[in-house]
Amino acid sequence: MSRLYISDIKSVSLVIVNYNAGSLLADCLQAALEQAQHVIVVDNASSDSSLVELEKRFPAEHRLQIIRLDKNVGFAAGCNIGLKAATTPFILFLNPDCMLTPGAVVRLMQVMEADSRVGMVGGQLLNSDGSEQGGSRRAIPTPWRSLVRAIGLHRLAKYWPRLFFDFHLHHQPLPEKPIEVEAISGALMLVRREVIEEVGAWDEGYFLHCEDLDWCMRFRQKGWKILFVPEVQVLHYKGVCSQARPIFVAWHKHRGMVRFYQKFFRDQYPGILMWLVTVGVWVRFGAVVAFHTISHLGSLSGLRRG
Repeated sequence: MSRLYISDIKSVSLVIVNYNAGSLLADCLQAALEQAQHVIVVDNASSDSSLVELEKRFPAEHRLQIIRLDKNVGFAAGCNIGLKAATTPFILFLNPDCMLTPGAVVRLMQVMEADSRVGMVGGQLLNSDGSEQGGSRRAIPTPWRSLVRAIGLHRLAKYWPRLFFDFHLHHQPLPEKPIEVEAISGALMLVRREVIEEVGAWDEGYFLHCEDLDWCMRFRQKGWKILFVPEVQVLHYKGVCSQARPIFVAWHKHRGMVRFYQKFFRDQYPGILMWLVTVGVWVRFGAVVAFHTISHLGSLSGLRRG
């Protein structure tokens, strides 16, 4: 691969998959537009005003390309559509509810270019209160780690860290420099095109959630490094695009978890453990449905009393 200048943003295309992000989509573009050569917005048949607001704010922006889909094909498929439209050697996948800080892409590129075996880099995702979100730096939630977390054995990690490892890395102290991790979030993911050609595109068998973990697994299986860059901080209004349909989102999230476990760990773990993990996933989904149903009924009851 030819060496390129790390400050050359002409080497970066930005792919944003939008679904009803509202005014945040235009805010996202405002913060990111100067940091990429080409910005591709793939819209999953949004029913809100997000595209109208975007076009109103950027009426003649030549770097912006909007791809309108006639149905919601999911996040992974949307990313792949944007990937096909991109022509640069580096692609930054960014959620429409993420706000890049000035110089974020240049810094990610610096880290990427410092090591030719780095295939993917991401930054620190922040909540509105400035706290770190859990997805920024991740350990793969293997069936054993998930079981440990589900039954509370992660509390024993300080005594037996290897056996009862807690995959929620954001509870650990923030590193002072970029570090290698097992996975980062698909909300902010800079990737080499040449690595995608080797590893393959996003797995469209996932509709929403876990597709980023899948990609990280496949990158590492091919020997590519994944780095977390703590000094690149990005505000992430998590869940804005999915808050209107919580049960729909929860269904696809839990379905994705089962697909992920079966795809990568079915032959590595005893059948009884895989069965327990699968049952645990769907029990958790049932609890989520019950919670949202009770909350909804409570809200209706409150409206009637009012």
